[in-house]
Amino acid sequence: MTPPSKTLIGIDLGTTNSLVAVFTDEGPELIPNSLGEVLTPSAVGYAEDGTLLVGRAAKDRLLTHPQLTAARFKRYMGTEHELKLGKKSFRAEELSSFVLRALRADAEAHLGHAVDEAVISVPAYFNDIQRKATITAAEFAGLKVNRLINEPTAAALAYGLQDRQGESTFLVVDLGGGTFDVSILEMFSGVMEVRASAGDAFLGGEDFTDTLALELGRQLGVKPEDVSREDGARLRALAERMKVALTEAPEAKAEFALKGEARSVSITREKFDEITDPILKRLRLPIQRAISDASLRADDLHRIITVGGATRMHAVRQLVTRLFKRFPEYSIDPDHVVALGAAVQAGLAARHKALDDVVMTDVCPFTLGFETSIPVGEGKFEHGHFSPMIERNTVVPVSKSDIISPLHPNQAEISLRIYQGESPYVKDNILIGTLHVPLRGGAKDDKSVDLRYTYDTSGVLEVEARPLATNKTERLVIEGNPGSLPRAEIEKRLKALAAIKIHPREQQENAALIARMKAAYENSLGDRRQSIGRLIAEFEGVLARQDAREINEARRQIEQIIGNYEGGDVF
Repeated sequence: MTPPSKTLIGIDLGTTNSLVAVFTDEGPELIPNSLGEVLTPSAVGYAEDGTLLVGRAAKDRLLTHPQLTAARFKRYMGTEHELKLGKKSFRAEELSSFVLRALRADAEAHLGHAVDEAVISVPAYFNDIQRKATITAAEFAGLKVNRLINEPTAAALAYGLQDRQGESTFLVVDLGGGTFDVSILEMFSGVMEVRASAGDAFLGGEDFTDTLALELGRQLGVKPEDVSREDGARLRALAERMKVALTEAPEAKAEFALKGEARSVSITREKFDEITDPILKRLRLPIQRAISDASLRADDLHRIITVGGATRMHAVRQLVTRLFKRFPEYSIDPDHVVALGAAVQAGLAARHKALDDVVMTDVCPFTLGFETSIPVGEGKFEHGHFSPMIERNTVVPVSKSDIISPLHPNQAEISLRIYQGESPYVKDNILIGTLHVPLRGGAKDDKSVDLRYTYDTSGVLEVEARPLATNKTERLVIEGNPGSLPRAEIEKRLKALAAIKIHPREQQENAALIARMKAAYENSLGDRRQSIGRLIAEFEGVLARQDAREINEARRQIEQIIGNYEGGDVF
């Protein structure tokens, strides 16, 4: 398969798993990692010797070394929250950069040349701060972001490419590990146009897993606050496996080793639906909002597409089927579709010849505006009101302007507070920046200001303010807001990240297997535990001899044995 001369990769940076893909003459192609898998767990950890582990090797150590491992950090993108790995603390941008760096290395190994530019998918409902944090993570990983593409838009691109000359209206339901997005798109004459987007940036499959873990803890008679970090990590991993088992079977059963005793737990599909019903109810509102914003009825939708691994859950598919009175489509693997769509967008950006007849448009998912005050009497004002400039679901790129005036005639400056959200009051919206606009001139001068908002296809907002008296334009520079890093801090962290020891790529498969064996040992008792302990010792002895042929053969045999053990945990 031949990639374009300028290779842009497409990346799905997910809460649970991440993928990388490239567009070729034959279409979008997923790129495998060093383990031969296309799904790279979004997990980062440290080995005992200080080696940084990314992906499968790190995920498997969540059970045995949760204090040295982090996952689900995408939910903290754009915040000041830090996660500790041993004695070191990391922001979500830094942890995400390790995953992006691993994906970049996989792409370079697959393509045979360096890659430094990418299209990266983000939840449609990521706000401005979260989008900038994603760009920062890419910069930490040595990647230039050509474009951020909304995840449902990427999914629709992957599906729309199959029928680019037809006309249809898609509704994309995208439920990933940590975020939920809904988008409505129209395909006509090779144009893919986004009509509306809605969602919840803090709702995903992980919430279903957390709820099930609480239920299993109840069955075991333990309270969350009484469970050790190690047991909590094992219990949550068991909940994840049982959740997956319920997609195919009406009931899942397992044994859990707690305080030296093996205890049985079980969950039926009906009980799972019951305990997760509050989460399912949260899925309805964004779906209804997107349809309303697009001025459509359910009957106007030609195709309902489900995206994200969490849409495999029986309850989610049943909800979508009930809402639209038809079965959703999932002809493309829901775990793969966003990465494939990101690769299509990368092909569009690189002007790949196979995509000459495809045009893509998108919308602004949030309303963007500023804080204003309204008069409530002689010389009195009520502050804190939100004045929209760009309404949500406006087609982008877009630029809109308005004339604003200061509250008082002798005012020397306007502090323009920029917000993003849907509430009429700024206290309920998200502050994304403040622009200070000097108002020079005498008391008789016109103090009006020409205000302009410009929003591009990557979700980047530029605010310009030009006082009519001076004709000097001030531009928005976001500094000091939660989740945004000033340039000096970015440079400092880039230097720190460059010094971190990265495990050689060719040894990742060995680290992953050791982590799997240790996790199996931790979750076993009796003869099985002793057998796994002997396997660990034997494999470490093989590794010490550094014979590649011997290591490969030993790894193949042990993986089969461990796979049999793991396969018996849930049935």
